[in-house]
Amino acid sequence: MILMQLNQLTKRFGAETILSNIKLEVQMNDRIAIVGRNGAGKSTLLKMMAGDMSHDEGNIFKPKETTIGYLAQNTGLQSDESIWNEMEKVFTHLKDLEKELRSMEMQMADPALIEDQSRYQQLLADYDRKQEYFKSAGGYQYEADIKSVLNGLNFHNFNWDTPITSLSGGQKTRLALGKLLLTSPDVLILDEPTNHLDIDTLGWLEGYLQGYQGAVVIVSHDRYFLDKIVNTVYEIAFQSSKKYHGNYSDYLKKKEADYEQELKRFEKQQVEIKRMEDFIQKNIVRATTSKRAQSRRKQLEKMDKLEKPKDDNQSAKFSFQMEKKSGNDVLKLRDLAFRYDDSSSYLFDHLSLDLNRGDSVALVGPNGVGKTTLLKTIIGDLEASKGEKMIGTNVQIGYYDQEQTKLNSKKTVLNELWDEYPMKNEKDIRTILGNFLFSGEDVLKPVTALSGGEKARLSLAKLMMQEANFLILDEPTNHLDLDSKEVLEAALVDYPGTLLFVSHDRYFINKIATQIVEMNPEETRLFLGDYDYYVDKKQEEYELHQIEEAERLQNEPNKQEPQAKNSFEEDKAVKREERKKNRRIVGIEEEIEQLEMKLEENEELLCDPEVYQDHERSLELTEDNAEKQKQLETLMEEWETLHE
Repeated sequence: MILMQLNQLTKRFGAETILSNIKLEVQMNDRIAIVGRNGAGKSTLLKMMAGDMSHDEGNIFKPKETTIGYLAQNTGLQSDESIWNEMEKVFTHLKDLEKELRSMEMQMADPALIEDQSRYQQLLADYDRKQEYFKSAGGYQYEADIKSVLNGLNFHNFNWDTPITSLSGGQKTRLALGKLLLTSPDVLILDEPTNHLDIDTLGWLEGYLQGYQGAVVIVSHDRYFLDKIVNTVYEIAFQSSKKYHGNYSDYLKKKEADYEQELKRFEKQQVEIKRMEDFIQKNIVRATTSKRAQSRRKQLEKMDKLEKPKDDNQSAKFSFQMEKKSGNDVLKLRDLAFRYDDSSSYLFDHLSLDLNRGDSVALVGPNGVGKTTLLKTIIGDLEASKGEKMIGTNVQIGYYDQEQTKLNSKKTVLNELWDEYPMKNEKDIRTILGNFLFSGEDVLKPVTALSGGEKARLSLAKLMMQEANFLILDEPTNHLDLDSKEVLEAALVDYPGTLLFVSHDRYFINKIATQIVEMNPEETRLFLGDYDYYVDKKQEEYELHQIEEAERLQNEPNKQEPQAKNSFEEDKAVKREERKKNRRIVGIEEEIEQLEMKLEENEELLCDPEVYQDHERSLELTEDNAEKQKQLETLMEEWETLHE
């Protein structure tokens, strides 16, 4: 089923054409990525699809019943409500319908109404229809859905009565995403939904979107995320669109193959044109061959000449070199800890880490665990509260700051680099800046006027100039478009020095890292492999733990561990309560199943003419239904509480 179709869409801002001849189709269960360079018009296209922006030419077709949900880039939820109340607003229609159903149940129990069979039968029919809709629309599970989304988006440690006004910008953005997911539109349009999400939350969102019932259209710079989610890619380049089937990695391969094929066809035709032109030039004046030359000229004029395939806009070009080699031992951290003052708790503690020459280590862990703080401690911007830090022989550190605080906003692009290396001449500095896509008058721009992507490229230029043998990078792919990320990856893959970096870009981690260090508040763990290996090992550990826990519970009655009497009794009581809780959960599920079966039986009986004409029997069944409905709601609440 087609949910939306864009045909020959054009958008201009003044005299400048941003998009033209855009063709795009969204079908049920499609997972579509819109890719292209920064400034290609991806966000503009999403806004037009969502109806937030008009188009100048072309058409957008969609059925009237198709619902659209749109999350703009870095959109924060603005509300005076609490977290829970704001999420619950999505289901206001179900809450109102629930009240209406309770009111109808009260009416059905009214003896006076039962006397009026016509009204009574109409009420029964309306009740049945509304209750069926209430059930199918998720009336019995919307609270569980809210909890699932809030937990998935990393709000499990929050008091859900917290006012939204007290939250940070990133938390408000996550809430806006959560509220949109709960609305479940037919077409879900997301512009950079992975911003402000840590790796665990990204994994949850991937699973959620993979099982989403409608269509999803995404703009994202997270290539790992795109590989997991999408089955169709539309590339926006040179103002137009081109469709590719498959995920992001498939798109890259097909794009390269298409370019090579088009280039070969173009070059082959150019050879043919040159051969024909040479023949015409040599033979047009000869009487014996003039007719053949004229015939070739006509063929040449009628030929459908191919244009040279366009390669997308220029990419940055750079590589990282070292001034000198470091010793084999690059960094040793022993029992390191950090806290901001003596009255606060440790941000991290008992942290030990060894880095040798040539290592490429990715530092991962939940937001707030202190990854950036650790990097700043290593470079000396912050002082560790306790523990030892040892930097190896001949180690030269180059640091990339994700906030670009090392850039001087008062300088121009040219001076930002030239002042660091005054002995180089201006031409060499301009050449280096040109490699990072700063050309002509761009180098005279003040740093303060640069975009996030431009500041990132300038910071990378400064880092390259240092020729350090130990690079410490904090979120180096932030603000970079997809092509710039790939250039950076290529430069780091060939880098002969040592790397330690923090990144949420799992595709980047997979490309660069040979070791993963998982950082937690109380410890660090080393995994010898890339990100996929790390994920596999974590899943393997989880499954092993589940098996061991199941075996422990199974063998528990026969297992007598020597321990102190009080500790034994406490452990025994905890396990007894756990078993009691599990038995109660099973019992509740059986009771719910029995109640639902009885409700269905009663509903069928109430539709039987012999029963609904018997007023006493009808009243008895209606009252029984109302009572069982209350029991069902009570059991559902208890079931949710026990699971929490």
